[in-house]
Amino acid sequence: MIALGLDVGTQGTKGLALDVDARRVVARAATAYGLIEGLPPGHAEQHPGTWRRAVVLVVRALVRELGSQAPQVRALGVAGQQHGCVPLAADGSVIRPAKLWCDTSTADEARELSERTGQRIPTGFTASKLLWMKRHEPAHFERLRTVLLPHDWINRELTGRTCMEAGDASGTGFFDVRARAFDAAALRAIDPRLAECIPGLVPHDEPIGIVRDDVARELGLPAGVLVAPGGGDNMLSAIGAGATRTGPFVISLGTSATAFAHADVPVIDPDGLIAPFCGSTGGWLPLLCTMNATGVLEEVRAHAPAPNDHAALAARAERVEPGCRGVTFVPYLAGERVPDLPHATGSIHGLRAGALDSAVLYRAAIEGVTLNLAWGIGRMRALGIRLERVRLVGGGARNALWRQVLADVLDMPVTALEEPETAALGAALQAVSVTGAARLADLESIAEGESSVTHRPRPEAVGCYRDALGRYVQLVERLS
Repeated sequence: MIALGLDVGTQGTKGLALDVDARRVVARAATAYGLIEGLPPGHAEQHPGTWRRAVVLVVRALVRELGSQAPQVRALGVAGQQHGCVPLAADGSVIRPAKLWCDTSTADEARELSERTGQRIPTGFTASKLLWMKRHEPAHFERLRTVLLPHDWINRELTGRTCMEAGDASGTGFFDVRARAFDAAALRAIDPRLAECIPGLVPHDEPIGIVRDDVARELGLPAGVLVAPGGGDNMLSAIGAGATRTGPFVISLGTSATAFAHADVPVIDPDGLIAPFCGSTGGWLPLLCTMNATGVLEEVRAHAPAPNDHAALAARAERVEPGCRGVTFVPYLAGERVPDLPHATGSIHGLRAGALDSAVLYRAAIEGVTLNLAWGIGRMRALGIRLERVRLVGGGARNALWRQVLADVLDMPVTALEEPETAALGAALQAVSVTGAARLADLESIAEGESSVTHRPRPEAVGCYRDALGRYVQLVERLS
């Protein structure tokens, strides 16, 4: 049996094929895309059609790579970027491009909804996007009949079924995570008729349908492929990283940085900075999300002199001492969610002669992103979330310097998992489980495969970064 897992993200769609009997990935594919260009500052949008075309390309590529094994594909799961808003009209057509998690144009609406509901709704969540559309595009809002999240829309394209599941839905801003149900009062705070536009919830452990015959032919899949409920990329990444029980703590370094762990009960941050998400396995997934991660390093790389690939820059930056000669990079190039500064900008402090060397700036970018992440992780610890060792995933996990800086800043061992694409792997594992072929617990060994290298904290660097974190927090508080 083979299961496909797709991760429909912000920068592209990735897919893999998992041979369940061999317990290994046997095919991979990916395609890249970007945001809609020319929008005003703070706006970040993609058309859902971009995702669909990417899914077709990726699945077809997987089928080609599988060759004679392709008829063994029995199930498919989809992970998707969280918080996006896909508005549909009565005929099922997409009304306008989807506003994404990184869109900060709805900051005023998020602040207003937080005041109306008495609970903090971050700028990136779906709720503020709907109020923004109601206020700024009333003709579009009048046509609205269905609200979907990105992975739900892909599921609808695959199966024809319109539904949501608790994990991804818990990132909308109108979901009661304790009750695992939609929050009627929060929906009314946006618009009295909005509840009619929200589809029903499906269980996390049952298939939502099969790939429609016409879509199966388009994708090159055999008939009757089951489709799992899927989930938000973080929820499925938790499955793919083995964080389906208490203990493992996962950090994902991608366009944004996330840190999360499984919890058996809801973990509620009174200030709303740590998201109290539901998981996609029936539990909960308290999660920290910072907006700026790999993009900050890419910004430095893009403007560095050759050789300016990440490997060359990291090798040079490794020779710069921890603390970066006093240079502090506040990495808020896209605003920031934690701390809640959606309109913040980035800045570099402590510049002296020689500090504009690309190696110094590259290390300062790594340290700035990591210090900001550590600030939020400290809040997770204060809420009772236990951290012993870190499992690192995402594109940034390939950077050995970054792994060591994380170990030093957090003062705990950091190990990158063998499979960096944990969201796609989690989607495939969930797909296997809904067929009844195996339980998630039986598939843990696939999810928990670690690389042979663990980075351990260095005492001399731990103290340096402890002081640097204090200076970083004071600097941001003074600037904001």
